[in-house]
Amino acid sequence: MKYISVGDMSQTYLMRRHNVQLKTTMSRLSEEVVTGISQDLGTKVGGDFTALAAIDRSMVRGEAYKQVAAETDLLAGTQQDALETIQGHAQAIGATLISASFASSYNMIESGAQNAEQRFEAVVDALNVNVAGRYAFSGTTTDTKPVASADTIISSLEAVVSGMTVAADIIAAVDDWFDAAAGGGGFLDQGYLGSANSLSPVRLSETDSAQLTITAGDSSIRNMLKGFALGTLVARDLVPDNIETRALLIRTAGDRITSAEGEMTTLRAGLGTVEAIISDAQTRNSAQVTALEIARKELIGVDEYETATALEATQSQLETLYTLTSRLTQLSLTDYLR
Repeated sequence: MKYISVGDMSQTYLMRRHNVQLKTTMSRLSEEVVTGISQDLGTKVGGDFTALAAIDRSMVRGEAYKQVAAETDLLAGTQQDALETIQGHAQAIGATLISASFASSYNMIESGAQNAEQRFEAVVDALNVNVAGRYAFSGTTTDTKPVASADTIISSLEAVVSGMTVAADIIAAVDDWFDAAAGGGGFLDQGYLGSANSLSPVRLSETDSAQLTITAGDSSIRNMLKGFALGTLVARDLVPDNIETRALLIRTAGDRITSAEGEMTTLRAGLGTVEAIISDAQTRNSAQVTALEIARKELIGVDEYETATALEATQSQLETLYTLTSRLTQLSLTDYLR
């Protein structure tokens, strides 16, 4: 009978090769257990990657839509919060100014005017809100603060009403300054620093798009600013020191603010409609991405139980190999001859 023996070097080589193979298999199975995705994609798709590539493209596009929708939602929410703040100031002071104007009390008029001045600065700050490095009310120039400071606006109005003594003339001058078209030297030239163009429509999904059109140059916002500016002119003594004149200016300021507060409600309602469109698109995007993930998993996924079982078997084989290797390395000629 003939025996085929395996030399020590050959045996060592075989053990090393088995070790490498088992470690490679173990690494692959470990990755598959963690990800649930096969490492051998070619075998899973039968050599045809068309469906997988289509799913991956759709997932990338879906993630891009999710990002755009999230950014648009953030900007819309910021605008809504700012308009709510402005409307809150309007509700708090509009009727108060009207009541103060009928009281024939110099102190009440002055107190109402100072209140309007403080809130005017708060309204300007709300319009200049910045989120994620973008100014919300600047139109397309999102890197530019949309509204000049309250001091700058009042300085421009001071130059316009300087020398006027009749309340009606002052009111008309303030209205004209805020209503002037671009190029007319009014608010759109000196007070509004953003773009004349609103943001372009953005695609939120395969079927949805939305556009945020509100800027600080909108007529509704300018009408609101008129009332606060009139009150500030009184507070800074930039109008005649006459109680009747001041009372009429304060009353008009209250009327402007109260009227614009209703316009602000309409503006916020329109923005709310856009927010609803964004929310619906986000829901659809999430559902679509989830469905694509499931389809991808079905196409190239692995059976978690089978993979875990195979991993455990491989680990057992590797431990056995280490045990055998350890025992072989402890053999000696003395032990062999005994």
